[in-house]
Amino acid sequence: MLLTMGSALVFSKAQTPLYRSTQRILIAPARNDFGLTQTLVDLLNSYVTWMSTATRAQTVIDTLKLDNTPDQLLAAVQITADRNNDLLIIDVNLPDGEQANRIARAYGEVFSQWRIDQNQPLQLQDRINAELLDMPRYSQIRPTTTTNVLAGALLGMLIGGAVVFVIETLSANIVQRTTDIERVLQLPVLGAIPGTAAKES
Repeated sequence: MLLTMGSALVFSKAQTPLYRSTQRILIAPARNDFGLTQTLVDLLNSYVTWMSTATRAQTVIDTLKLDNTPDQLLAAVQITADRNNDLLIIDVNLPDGEQANRIARAYGEVFSQWRIDQNQPLQLQDRINAELLDMPRYSQIRPTTTTNVLAGALLGMLIGGAVVFVIETLSANIVQRTTDIERVLQLPVLGAIPGTAAKES
């Protein structure tokens, strides 16, 4: 168990830390209308598609003057829709937490500005607004040292238990004491020949 725990600890320390920053965007219709609300639910997936393009990634790269290609940025960004709460969720996973914050915020601002532009020709009651909720904050998602060490301890106990079980099973049929003979044969032992040691001449 100690060996597997130590291995898990060394493995965790050897990993490059990875941080996740999350920007949440509330998508809200201008009026509480069932039809408009249903339209919004249907539009959330299309918003995810619109955001998850190389064009949007390039806009963020140009805004922040990043040294990345669109494909590299897209590999670090995950955009999902929370249909129950009318949210777009932007997750950015990078070794630099502050940089992840900036990118997540820039993505949110790009979408917010796009919604403003799309709302311009519409009447106020037909508009769908986007509100950035809070500033993005990063947290470490890798390595999970505590989880890895606990998993190592569990693995060590399982392996150790399996080894002990196999050894006990193999040794169960080996006669080592007179009590083993009585247990197997269910007969009493009447006598035993003592061992003799060879004498040196």
